[in-house]
Amino acid sequence: MPKIYRLFISHSWAYGDAYDKITKLLKDQNLLFYDYSVPKNDPVHTNGTDKQLKVAIENKIKGTHCILILAGVYANYSKWIQKEINIAIEQGKPIIAIEPWGAEKTSILVKNNADEIVKWQGKSIVEAIKKVV
Repeated sequence: MPKIYRLFISHSWAYGDAYDKITKLLKDQNLLFYDYSVPKNDPVHTNGTDKQLKVAIENKIKGTHCILILAGVYANYSKWIQKEINIAIEQGKPIIAIEPWGAEKTSILVKNNADEIVKWQGKSIVEAIKKVV
């Protein structure tokens, strides 16, 4: 039976299209995965407190094999990306940094905490997932 990877795909909601593109890249590579990410339409995002969102993220990451984080420069300004990195480290989950297509500047914060750094290519991302899991 093929392995099903349990992934937490970090994303800033302002960059939701990047999140959608990453999941499409994984599907195009025929990777079987379950997405543990906190859904954009989750009421915790709109009605919950920061503490409730942190607990939701902790609970999601707990069940995963690894974390995928887009290493765009915007990650330097996202308090949630830093929290996701901290949670992943606390829980011993490998982090894969994905450099956005054509980006000249990327997040040192994300890359310094990553176990693997890959380009925006489905094959590279899938290879990194299989390597760290």
